Amino acid sequence: MGPLFVAGGPMAIAAGTPAFTRSTRAMFLGGFSTFALLYCVQPLMPVLGHEYALTPAQSSLVLAASTAALALALVVSTVVSARLGRTPLMVGAMVVAAILTLLSPLAHNYGQLVALRAMTGLALGGMPAIAMVYLSEEMEAGSLGAAMGVYISGGAFGGMAGRMLTSVLCDMYSWRVAMAALGVAGLLAAWEFWRSLPRSRHFTRGAIHWSGAWQGWSLHLRDDGMRLLFALAFVLMGCMVSAYSYIAFRLQSAPYGLRQSVTGLVSFLYVLGIFSSVWAGRLVDRLGRRNVLWKIMALMLGGLLLTLASSLPLILLGMAVFTFAFFAGHSIASSWVGRRAQALSRPQAGLASGLYLFFYYLGSSVVAWTTGLLWSRGGWTGVVALLGACLCGGLLIALRLRQLEPVAEAAPAIAA
Repeated sequence: MGPLFVAGGPMAIAAGTPAFTRSTRAMFLGGFSTFALLYCVQPLMPVLGHEYALTPAQSSLVLAASTAALALALVVSTVVSARLGRTPLMVGAMVVAAILTLLSPLAHNYGQLVALRAMTGLALGGMPAIAMVYLSEEMEAGSLGAAMGVYISGGAFGGMAGRMLTSVLCDMYSWRVAMAALGVAGLLAAWEFWRSLPRSRHFTRGAIHWSGAWQGWSLHLRDDGMRLLFALAFVLMGCMVSAYSYIAFRLQSAPYGLRQSVTGLVSFLYVLGIFSSVWAGRLVDRLGRRNVLWKIMALMLGGLLLTLASSLPLILLGMAVFTFAFFAGHSIASSWVGRRAQALSRPQAGLASGLYLFFYYLGSSVVAWTTGLLWSRGGWTGVVALLGACLCGGLLIALRLRQLEPVAEAAPAIAA
């Protein structure tokens, strides 16, 4: 595959230029579409459970299937993009995922719906890791952070809007109408993404070399720091998806009894991610990743524990703190992976993004399904017990990362 590097020279895209505006607009839409289509089914889990007579753990499969398939696709997408190109793969991923979402309302049974969602996850695998690689290749070094922040913000906004829109449309019409509407929105986003994104200037098309990919994956998995960061990705996303999956069950049951559209509005808290990722980046610039990440994990744990309160305002405050900390932690961990990967081996650095996201979405599938079993047995207390244990593990990982020896730098200004 082509090397992942921070671009330089006159051809690199710099902040303040028309190309930067076009590329960040495209990336915002790419992030928006990816996470709106991926998570639009999350608030529908109680509705699907009622319609198909499912347990909470069974209803979680509609999301777990797509995130598990996405995790698998992410491992190979950066390798395949070396042959197909970054832009065609991203555009194709957005179009196919939108079409599959449009087809989902036509499912005759729950098994067909889960299968369609799994295929949607496979299609979406062509977007997240490739977007990170594209930005790293095409952006000027001083503009990369801002561009990556726009992409992450688009994802946060998409995850929020997808959940809220399906909740409201489900209450007004049905879950089938809601998913069809998301599919149409996905197609429109794909069209504008294709129109806006500047062509790749630093990408060199090459053959697919699986032996080289295996060597790259092995290199990153042998590194202590990378293993810790991959484990942290598993914890972060597993806890985030689980909390938002089962908070809807809690708020729709006694004593709250909130409507579907109202519980969907909890996803509005995702807007905090737009600000926390930027805030975390500035804090890291001043204090360093090692000194910030463990505090973010402690903050996320504190937010989770606050949701044990019976007061609805305190529950929402806890979810707000939890969400704010999640996006900050993800922003720090993902950028740390990119920098450390470049220090380990610049030509193989792109594979690290795929591995990070593989464990990230694997956590979403595994932890969310397991949490469903605990919800059935212990309610929200059982959910918090499992997620709290996971976050304690994440805090220990962050403390271990604080003591980790940096990798010998592969290029100036790379902190690993």
